[in-house]
Amino acid sequence: MLKRKYGSRYDWKRVTERTYTELFIDSDPYFKGYVSLLHMKEVSEPLYMTYEGRTVCIADRGYFWMQHFPEGQYYSVTTVFDASGGIVQWYIDISKKIGYCTEHGPWMDDLYLDLIVLPTGKVIDKDLDELETAMKEKVITAHEYELAWSEFKRIKKVLANGVLNLKDITTAHFDQLHRSFDNIERK
Repeated sequence: MLKRKYGSRYDWKRVTERTYTELFIDSDPYFKGYVSLLHMKEVSEPLYMTYEGRTVCIADRGYFWMQHFPEGQYYSVTTVFDASGGIVQWYIDISKKIGYCTEHGPWMDDLYLDLIVLPTGKVIDKDLDELETAMKEKVITAHEYELAWSEFKRIKKVLANGVLNLKDITTAHFDQLHRSFDNIERK
């Protein structure tokens, strides 16, 4: 069974105080779908990841996670912003399906393969072994396995060609959703 991930991260115990908003965007020429923004006001403890010998904080007090759920696509992009609004990383999940739940917001069914893009432009392949294990243990079908690899390779090519425009899209959408927090907190 695939793991379903929600943009709201409603079940993430590490985040002890949060603000959340989401928006369906259909007026952007480069993106159509849901975008969610989670502000981690307080966390029980920071979360650090190590990539190729470099340790990066990806969740801490004041951090933001913005997740794009592009309509009709097989991937989702989570952008991590530090407390000052600087981009820490983009995390691209390859997914089987994207959907929406009225209780918890936009979601995607994770197909294991991931790509991490650092602000330097460095792209890191992640969880290739998890996909192989899922296939061997018959957690996924041959079709899902092929879909994961096909989308993974397509996204890598798009990133290499600079077509995805991660920084421009995420900065514009972050500003748009971040402004909505002002309205939420005034109510």
